Amino acid sequence: MTQPSSTPPAAEAARRAVSAIFMVNGALFATWGVNIPGVRDALNLSAAQIGTALLAVGLGSICTMPFTGGWTARYGSHRVTWVVTVACMLSLLLPFVAPNLFALVAALALLGALNGCMDVAMNAQGVTVEQRLARPIMSRLHAYFSLGGLLGAGLGTLLVGRVPLTTHAGLVVGVTALVGLVAGRFLLPDQTQAPAPQSAQAPRRVPLSAAAALLGVLCFLGMLAEGANYDWAALYFRDVLSVPGGQSGVGYAAFVAAMTLGRWFGDRARTRLGDERTVRGGALLTAAGLALALLAREPLLATVGFALSGLGLSNVVPVMYGVAGHALAGRGIAQVATLGYGGFLLGPPAIGFIAEEVGLGAALGLALAGAALIAVLGGAAFQLIRASTPERQTAA
Repeated sequence: MTQPSSTPPAAEAARRAVSAIFMVNGALFATWGVNIPGVRDALNLSAAQIGTALLAVGLGSICTMPFTGGWTARYGSHRVTWVVTVACMLSLLLPFVAPNLFALVAALALLGALNGCMDVAMNAQGVTVEQRLARPIMSRLHAYFSLGGLLGAGLGTLLVGRVPLTTHAGLVVGVTALVGLVAGRFLLPDQTQAPAPQSAQAPRRVPLSAAAALLGVLCFLGMLAEGANYDWAALYFRDVLSVPGGQSGVGYAAFVAAMTLGRWFGDRARTRLGDERTVRGGALLTAAGLALALLAREPLLATVGFALSGLGLSNVVPVMYGVAGHALAGRGIAQVATLGYGGFLLGPPAIGFIAEEVGLGAALGLALAGAALIAVLGGAAFQLIRASTPERQTAA
């Protein structure tokens, strides 16, 4: 290593810190995901009304994500990540104390706005740490997100139906906010911060390139399928498969467990298969898994199907974010993430509206179609990336 001897310990500490931040973000989504049926029942909401509430999450995120690239350029991804992580964790409590649909929509819009900013900032910080370590870590970071989701789902399986919603949420909020507060102290300044503070004072608008646009479309489709699993798996098991109580989280837990496993070893898979084959092969596996879950209509086979879906999706988004960060820089992450999060946060509400008309099982076919399209469009997206950054072997 040509780095000073003090750099590796600092970079390793930052890797552990940003891993913890990814983990608490996963726990946030899991806590909300397993409690959607309880919140729906407490407020006596229809599928369309839940879809409206979920739409507020997406709109909140889309409002902040385009600006986060500029904020990280100006203040550093380490500062933005630290502040917004704590704020985002604290905001999780608000949907659980909302007395009506209007208050729920407002609470979820705020949660979405903070989480959208957090997503861009923590991924930008992940690229900074990856560059400092000079080895790939993005798939492993997203594994920690999935691990947080698995822990959150496991806790939810134990607590849902046994303790009040606010008790469950308050416990998660207290622990995750504290983790974020401590972890933020160890994050690294971006490499562009120290040498060029003046240029960060007046960030230029960067146009959306064809490569970023198509990469964003792939992220949109992948995160649509991911969001469908997160937000509707528990309801699918409860409403369509008639699985009762806390057991309705089993499909969600299987999805997150398989995703965590796939991401944990994802960097090795990318080394052997290359980014393009990892993405397109994973998309095909996702489509097959969702087809099994939706056609079988039997809890055990549906659990297997959701697990296959999680395994297939596990490295789609990490690969996209890694490619965007290295090939298109920090603002590229913001552009790709903004488009991608449209799928993660607008897709589930759309499923809610469709479910109102044709049923949840048929509505989840939208996620299956999105996964299939990734396999079809993936080749063109990676060809554009290779053309714009010929030195990168994105599909080796």
